[in-house]
Amino acid sequence: MSHSFDTLKSLVQQLPLTVLEEHADEQMLIVEAPTSGIHNLVLDCEDDILVIEQVIAKLAQPDADCLRTLLQINRETVHGALCLDETGRTLIFRDTLQLENIDLNELEGSINALSLMLAEHADQLITYARQGGDVA
Repeated sequence: MSHSFDTLKSLVQQLPLTVLEEHADEQMLIVEAPTSGIHNLVLDCEDDILVIEQVIAKLAQPDADCLRTLLQINRETVHGALCLDETGRTLIFRDTLQLENIDLNELEGSINALSLMLAEHADQLITYARQGGDVA
């Protein structure tokens, strides 16, 4: 197990998160904080980068208005961004942090940014998710 993964686990223990799964061989944690909108948040140590991802929703065929709105939400998001998977139909929150000097404030800030974005744009995101048939 790497020092970075140990550091990540230590930081997660200091936050109001529940570890749902730990995959030490892949250096990955899956966590939640349901009251903050955090569900199956993936924390994945990839070399010297921490990749933070949470599926937000499955989308129907996103049109130009939907994509424009998502880009506008990105502009307001403090850390991380909304993105689409390779199919263009799964909306994901994604952030990356350097593992070399990661600290509690950085990790907490990224997770809080996700929670804040979800709270501020819940109605719009739920509308898109319902159109796609799946609220994550």
